[in-house]
Amino acid sequence: MRKIYLNLTFFICLAVNAQENMHPSPAQHEPILIKNGTLHIGNGEVIENGYILFEKGKIISIGKGEYNAMNPAKVIDARGKQVYPGLISPSTNLGLVEVSSVRSTADYYEVGIMNPNIHSLFAYNADSKVINTLRTNGILLANIVPSGGMISGSSSVVQLDAWNWEDAKYKADIGIHFNMPVLLNRNLSSGSGAPVQVDQVKAGMEKIDEARVFFREAKGYNNESKHSKTNLKFEAVKGLFNRSQTLFVHCDLVREMIVAIEFAREFGFKLVIVGGSDSWIIPEILKENGVSVILSQPHSLPATDDEDVDQPYKTGAALQKAGILFTICQDQSFGYWRQRDLPFQAGTMAAYGLTKEEALSTITLNAAKILGIDDLTGSLENGKDANIIISEGDLLDMKSSRITNGYIQGREINLDNKQTQLFEKYKYKYSIQ
Repeated sequence: MRKIYLNLTFFICLAVNAQENMHPSPAQHEPILIKNGTLHIGNGEVIENGYILFEKGKIISIGKGEYNAMNPAKVIDARGKQVYPGLISPSTNLGLVEVSSVRSTADYYEVGIMNPNIHSLFAYNADSKVINTLRTNGILLANIVPSGGMISGSSSVVQLDAWNWEDAKYKADIGIHFNMPVLLNRNLSSGSGAPVQVDQVKAGMEKIDEARVFFREAKGYNNESKHSKTNLKFEAVKGLFNRSQTLFVHCDLVREMIVAIEFAREFGFKLVIVGGSDSWIIPEILKENGVSVILSQPHSLPATDDEDVDQPYKTGAALQKAGILFTICQDQSFGYWRQRDLPFQAGTMAAYGLTKEEALSTITLNAAKILGIDDLTGSLENGKDANIIISEGDLLDMKSSRITNGYIQGREINLDNKQTQLFEKYKYKYSIQ
């Protein structure tokens, strides 16, 4: 009878802690001190035996040794552990799709060619089960990106512990996303298998000219003091012209990046390349034009047969050496659920030319700078949001990384997820200690 009671107690507890019943953490209500840990600031600096104090969601003191100015209500002893800024996923459709094969759970793709007035934030599903798997690996913020058409709409940065999209909003409508037509002639075939003779580069340039006309008209519209009618598409790109927003151009080839640079130069836009697999070929041009890069899929095969087989792993080091601001992301087409691997992909780059702290910066402070949120997060500094993670091992090493504590704006978050629950469930079933 006692055994039956214990079994029932276990499964009741499991149900109580199930992800369906997890809820966002309340606002921080007491000062918290993390002490005795190794602090990785995010800007390349490391503080051994350091402390960090945060209150009301903000970091108020950080340093080396003991902290004696006040007695905080809660103390976390991080002796032997590593303390990091929360990681940032800079380009993903997380929360916009749950099961890609079920259309009703996918809200990331809009029909039409020019859709700058689409706001990805409004479609963000804060209840997605995928979100918690990212937090378990230290990813606390994400830039939510729409897709479809040539101009897809605007992306927004969200924090990953929220009731709904309003709560999740960290910084809204940071930039407009432009999908560059592929400027490469490839072999195409019809349904019968016969080759199709199409100049794909010419067709792509014609589409780009359409976009150029759109932005010229938008510029004229936004230069007017009054409008007889409101044009939502033109209104949506106003921030590009005053540089309060960024133009994110998704492309990979050298030719495409050159066209993107010329395009941005014509209108005076801030430009970020998303993808950029060939960016290592033209670092001087990117540097000269102040272009940042969000490298997509650093764990991949080379783009062409004549490149080194490990070129994708080395591209980050080439950009770092050239002084180009860059971060990394998992390509949206490879699965929103794979965003959780972000720290380990940064770790791979640390084995191919970057230092560990440089690799960490790519997914913390560099990402924050590119997304325009570095005044709020990206590093462990006084005055910034307390977005903090504590790990028992090296955060960038898949074998040793184990996140024990996570804080978003000072709120201690639940690091559980459906997968960890299943792990514990079947450990119990088979009596595995």
